[in-house]
Order: sequence, then structure tokens, then C-alpha cells
Amino acid sequence: MIGLGKISFTPLVAIMLAGLSACASHDKVSLSESASVMTGEAVIWQAQSESASTATALTDLVSVEGLQSYIDEALENNASLQQTLITLRKAQVAIKSADSADNLNLDASFSGSKIEGSNESYTAGLTVSWELDLWQKISDSVDAASFDAASARSAYQSSRDALVASIIRSYLDIITQQQLLAIEQERLRVYENSESIILKRYRTGLGSLDDLDNAKTSSATTRASIALYENTISAAKRTLAVLLGRQDQTLSDFPSVTEFPDVLEPLLALPEQDLARRPDLQAAYYGIKASEANVKVAYKALLPSINLSAGLTDTGTSPSQSLFTNPLWNLLGQVTAPLFQGGALRAQIDDAELTALNSWWEYRETLLTAVQEVQDALDNEKALSQRQYYTNIAYQNALSSADTFSGQYRQGLVDILDLLSVYDTTFNLQAQRVELQNSQLSNRIDLGLALGLGVSQ
Repeated sequence: MIGLGKISFTPLVAIMLAGLSACASHDKVSLSESASVMTGEAVIWQAQSESASTATALTDLVSVEGLQSYIDEALENNASLQQTLITLRKAQVAIKSADSADNLNLDASFSGSKIEGSNESYTAGLTVSWELDLWQKISDSVDAASFDAASARSAYQSSRDALVASIIRSYLDIITQQQLLAIEQERLRVYENSESIILKRYRTGLGSLDDLDNAKTSSATTRASIALYENTISAAKRTLAVLLGRQDQTLSDFPSVTEFPDVLEPLLALPEQDLARRPDLQAAYYGIKASEANVKVAYKALLPSINLSAGLTDTGTSPSQSLFTNPLWNLLGQVTAPLFQGGALRAQIDDAELTALNSWWEYRETLLTAVQEVQDALDNEKALSQRQYYTNIAYQNALSSADTFSGQYRQGLVDILDLLSVYDTTFNLQAQRVELQNSQLSNRIDLGLALGLGVSQ
């Protein structure tokens, strides 16, 4: 038994032609194509120093004891990254869900009934159905899901890169705080030594106890700073432990590193470091592709759909007799076309097109942010290099002044306040040198991240 729906072909053909022409007119302008040519290639970057080095990954920029093991641990156990991975897997499952619409559907049924005064009756049925993807609507849905998955994959890579950059920065921060603590401890040692000198001078009648009070004030202030740095180191270790996914946040296995590692400045002009390599830019691009595919799906919802189904049914007075001993079969072909839905389909098209346009502007915003991040990092590299140069000169002059004032104080030519002031200046400049070096190394990691350097999947 074959059943065919009755359809007037005149309005149907008009709908088909209108839908197809709409799709064709939409394809004339591709947002993804316009986005693909915007990768920052036309930007005039600032000149880099001759020391800039080639690199294709963040881990190429820095090499220090124990860092790689922390990176591997974080990539495996970081809670936020694992959530991003689950989002990627859900997007991949959505591809299978969209693709399943093009598969055969098989349904089985079995029922039994008993009416008073009659025999028992059992009915079994088996139905096979399939929708013909004549207009590639299902295919477009699969494309949209695939591009969504590609966007999610790029977002996952972006999260991996950002996590590794955070690990490196946290590692450098702990080293920085340890060096600043060592400077304060050395400052305290000098002040305590000054107290001994003051006592000796006082006993020989060359000074007053007011000098001792001033020295003790400086020592007490330094002890307060030492307590602050010790707490800061503990907090920095807890921050790194959270990134690693550890519940034990003491980070007792942190290597005894007391000096900064060398962090290379990544070279800007390599093809591998084009902004198109940035995973966030890739995610935004695939977002445009997915939204364009959804626009096609929305347009093709105006077109007819063709469904084929075949069924077997059998009825008997016992379960065994109803299991297709003498079945009846039927074949049905059905064509349906939307005629009037109150403008809902047109509204869906408008919404899909606006979503696609918004995706394009999101890509544009991501690109502008990427360019800004690179330019900011280049500016910072130049400024930090200059600040380091002049701070080093000031520090060397301060060391000479400290030696001079120490000798003059012993001779009674300057008072204790002048000497302590020179000491403060010297140690403050030493701390500034450490902080500037940390800022420069962290900025180079930021520059690498802005250029799209990351870690392999």
C-alpha cells in the first residue's frame, strides 16, 4: 500500500524558487571570506631589538628547572581547563546528533488487548523511516555543528596556552618574591650591623643613643617587610598550586631557584607567529563559519521536505502469531512544504543572519584586541629595557655612595640618618632591579601569547 500526499505544485515550485534564490543571494557575500583576509598582516609593527629570537611555542622562550613538570601537571589536572575540554567534547557529540538526522530510523512496537466476550488480540509492528536530504539542509546542519566543534577546539587550545602562560608567570613571581625577601634579609643584616657600630661609637663617646633609636626603627620596619614577603611567597605558591590542581597548596617541591631564568624575546616576523595562529582568532573565525551554515539551514527550512517510510504490521490471537507470520506491509512517501507559519521562518532567517553578522564583529573585535596586545607588549619591552638600563646605573652609583658614607660615618663626618638614607636607596634600587626584570620576563611571555605561541595539543 503506497500513500502519496496531494500537493499543488504551482505554489510549491514558487516557494522552492524563492528559497533557492534567497540562498543564492546570501552566498554572494561571505562574511568568513572577508574575515579570512584580516589577520593583522597589514599592521606596521614597531621595530624589535636585535636580540629577538625565533620561537614557535611558549615553552621555547624559557627553560628552568622543574617548570616543565609543573606545566604537564597543570595541563592534566587544572579544573578550569578540564571544563573547557568537556565543552569541546559536547560540541563533538553535537556533530553526531546533527548527522543522525540523515540516518534510517527503525521503530518496533508490540501491544496486546482483550475485550470481554472475544479472544485476546496481539499486534506487532516495525517501521522504517528516512528523510531525503534533497536540499542539503541536514548537511548544512552537520557543517554548522562541525564548525562549532572547531571553534570549541580552538577555544580549548586558547585555554591551554593561557594556562601555560599563567604557570610561567606564577613561577617567575615566586622567584621574584624570594629574591625580594633575600634583599630585605640583607637589609636587616646591614641595619643590625649598624646598631653594633653605633654602640661601639657611643661607648667611645663618638655618638648618641638617638642614632641607635633611628637604626632600631629601620630594623623594625625591615622585619615587618620580611614578614610581608614571607606571606606573599606563601600566597604565590598557593596560586600556583591551584593552577596545578593540587589540594596540598604548600608547594613543598618547588625547586630552590634563586635567580631568574633567561626568557627570550620572541621574533615578530616569522610566518609561524602570524596573528592567524592565535587560537582565539581561529575560534572567532569558525564561529562565523558556523553561523553562516545556520543561515543556510534557516533559508532551507522554507523548502519542501520529503520523507519515506515503510512498515510491517501483523495481528494474531497469540504473541507468536503476531510476530510477522503473515504480515501486511505499507510504503508511504510524503512531501511537506511550509505555506504559512505567521512569519516564524522568516524571523528565524533574520535572527540567523544577525547572529552571523554579530560573529563577524566578534572576530573583528578579537583581531583588534590581538593587535593591541602585541603593540602593548612591544612598547613595554622597549620601556622596560630603558628603565633597567638607567636603574642599573643608579644602583651602581648608590653602591659607591654607600661605601663612601659608611666610611665617613665611622669618621664622624656624616650622621646616622644620612647613612641609613643611603642604605635605603641602595636596597630599594636593588629591589627595583628585581621587579623590573620580572616585569620584562613576564612581558615577553605576554608577547609570545599575543603572537599566538602556545603549547602543542
